[in-house]
Amino acid sequence: MDLTFDKILVTGGAGFIGSHLVEALVAKGGSVSVLDNLTTGSRTNLAKVEKQIVFHKGDIRDPQLLNEVSKGCEVIFHLAAEVSVPRTIEDPVESTMINVMGTLLVLEAARKNEVKRVVLSSSCAVYGEGAQGPKHESMRPEPLSPYAVQKLNGEFYARLYAELYGLETVCLRYFNVYGPRQDPSSAYSGVISIFLNRAISAEKPMIYGDGNQYRDFVFVKDVVRSNLMAAKSNRAVGRIFNIATGKFIRINQLWEIISQQSGINIKPDYQPPRTGDIVESVADIGHARQQLGFETNYSFEKGIQITLDWYRSQTEQPK
Repeated sequence: MDLTFDKILVTGGAGFIGSHLVEALVAKGGSVSVLDNLTTGSRTNLAKVEKQIVFHKGDIRDPQLLNEVSKGCEVIFHLAAEVSVPRTIEDPVESTMINVMGTLLVLEAARKNEVKRVVLSSSCAVYGEGAQGPKHESMRPEPLSPYAVQKLNGEFYARLYAELYGLETVCLRYFNVYGPRQDPSSAYSGVISIFLNRAISAEKPMIYGDGNQYRDFVFVKDVVRSNLMAAKSNRAVGRIFNIATGKFIRINQLWEIISQQSGINIKPDYQPPRTGDIVESVADIGHARQQLGFETNYSFEKGIQITLDWYRSQTEQPK
């Protein structure tokens, strides 16, 4: 896929998903700037491309800095966020300042600097439990956490900026993203990164609830491709897309697969369900398939193996 733009800004570009996106953009010849406050991101995630990008350590809530780093940009990929649902429950005000005001300031900087397009990272959390079956973009959102409300608010602002100011916006609702560089050290990390870390260490994982809840897990490289498609396609403008596989894996099944690939046999430790967690989550990706031509390239087994190999390589490195 060829790029049709040159100068690019990635907010949150030192994070898990953002760093993979930055690598892909650099590989395609883009002039990439990264804005990240390194609260959860890390410069080491950008080690492969650090000499080919311009890095700005700073916060998306700083309008002056945002204005400076977005000048001359054709596209902004907005990934910077407080992504922990439990942390947004613990501190809804601070997380709103990051996820709502931060997003609004990104959109405003884009408007002022005549940026052509902003691709916003949203979340399947906006759906809540809702109706049974695959989630599709026309469903009524039923957010169950401050995080979900904040992401939905960002989508509304994106639509308003498109309608009021002519700024091209695209919103991508990620389902459960996994892959190399996802930090397993936090209690709020993605379940796959935590499970892989436990498997490599031959330790019991914790499963919240009965383990029958399910998720649509999508590999990070497929998420990166969806961003590139959203930035390039004229059919994407003003739309919201589910980014997922359209298939689901139950949490108990997930641990079984990881255990098999890791060669271990350890029973999980079951804990009470966490507040705000969704029980059933699987996507209908028909809209993204029709409008973007999006299909996932990585099967779940392939993605897990790549991720497992990466985690093993990290534990084998000298301290």
